[in-house]
Amino acid sequence: MKKVVIIPTYNEKENAPLIIAAVMQLESDFHILIVDDGSPDGTAQIVKDLIQNEYAGRLHIIERSGKLGLGTAYITGFKWALAQGYDYIFEMDADFSHKPVDLLRLFEACHTGGADVSVGSRYVKGGKLENWPADRVFISKGASYYTRLITWMPVRDTTAGFMCYKRKVLEALPLDEIRFIGYAFQIEMKYRSWKKGFKIKEVPITFTDRVLGASKMSKGIVKEAVLGVWKMKWFIK
Repeated sequence: MKKVVIIPTYNEKENAPLIIAAVMQLESDFHILIVDDGSPDGTAQIVKDLIQNEYAGRLHIIERSGKLGLGTAYITGFKWALAQGYDYIFEMDADFSHKPVDLLRLFEACHTGGADVSVGSRYVKGGKLENWPADRVFISKGASYYTRLITWMPVRDTTAGFMCYKRKVLEALPLDEIRFIGYAFQIEMKYRSWKKGFKIKEVPITFTDRVLGASKMSKGIVKEAVLGVWKMKWFIK
């Protein structure tokens, strides 16, 4: 079974080599696809050097021309992963807010646990947040509650970005019709998967705020999620 972890990057020169090494050291044979949005700090060159010197055949990179958004980065990665024949496709942040070792539990939830999509969840029993400021906790929990209230989707951590998809899920979704690029992208992917009848399982994780680099959170991303939920409710069948 071929497994690939898609990691979008923008100015992650400190984190990129560390997160790549941490994933590569796991017992299971994960491959990694970096989708870099023209990072001016040289992230892409660092990754290309690692491909040449250490991880040929397991580490890959797609370089894009500029900062085009998280959602489009993942869609680009999904299409590449499907074309390359991967069976399990993962989403993960570069900043260690997601612990690499938890990839193993996300994989098992899909491989042997009956799930079609597994979600690294902060808001189920056993999940928690570390080092998050109170305002971000309020926004994140509020967004998930708001989404469930409107959509009735049975997922507690609707904005989570630590995911595993079975190949058949991404093959069934209209990737070219995904509308959103920020937090709303994560909600839309779960919502479309659920509406297609796929089983979603939440796996408790500890989510830690980034130590290195800068957060990509913005008011525009939050606004997109608030308004986007209503669009999903009415236009996605």
